[in-house]
Amino acid sequence: MTNSMVFITDWLKKQNAETQTNGFVFGLSGGVDSAVVAGLSKLASPDKTLGIIMPCKSDPQDAVDAQAVADLLQLKTIIVDLSEDYSFLSEKLSSSVSLEPSKVTLANIKPRLRMIVLYFYANLYNLLVVGTGNRDERYVGYFTKWGDGGADIMPIAHLSKAEVRKMAQELKIPKHIVEKPPSAGLWLNQTDEQEMGFSYQVLDQYLKGEQIPDKARKRIEHLHRTSRHKLSLPPIIEEEH
Repeated sequence: MTNSMVFITDWLKKQNAETQTNGFVFGLSGGVDSAVVAGLSKLASPDKTLGIIMPCKSDPQDAVDAQAVADLLQLKTIIVDLSEDYSFLSEKLSSSVSLEPSKVTLANIKPRLRMIVLYFYANLYNLLVVGTGNRDERYVGYFTKWGDGGADIMPIAHLSKAEVRKMAQELKIPKHIVEKPPSAGLWLNQTDEQEMGFSYQVLDQYLKGEQIPDKARKRIEHLHRTSRHKLSLPPIIEEEH
């Protein structure tokens, strides 16, 4: 293992010890971030690591890729298909209002449903929910609040997308998963970079202090500024004394 992998796996073990939990549970999406989290979690807790595959009106290939990662890592998995639950809830909520919900409003139901499932298994087996967000996503707030942003620990939140891909190669994750266009699986053919308006490469360059196109810089800074609330607990009014 590389020094970075050793550091993260030791950190994961420490989180289990400090919280008196048995291991880890996470969503296995078929993407590179969740594959790396799966690999690191399995190294830290070989016998108590659980991956949950949660199709939700998503690309069937994602579930195939998720299972390929599980097979490679000899990871225990549970499949929970949320497609019917999503359809029911999105239709019920849409019918309760006169406004037409946007695509993003409806799509954000998906990661929040997945969060519910993960905490069910976390509570059932006394596991920590492991988030799969990387540094780039956190910087621009590219995650759903109380959805995929809802986790107990975030072991790769200090790594850029490029660093995650490099670690995936070290973990022997299949090449097509490492190189596939990143997607949150919000709708068919949706990609992170298309929705953000810039590539991860450009974002990495910005975070390194390198020059990037002015349009991309303004977009990155806008997303960073307006998404800070996602990283904090809800504000409260302190009692006056």
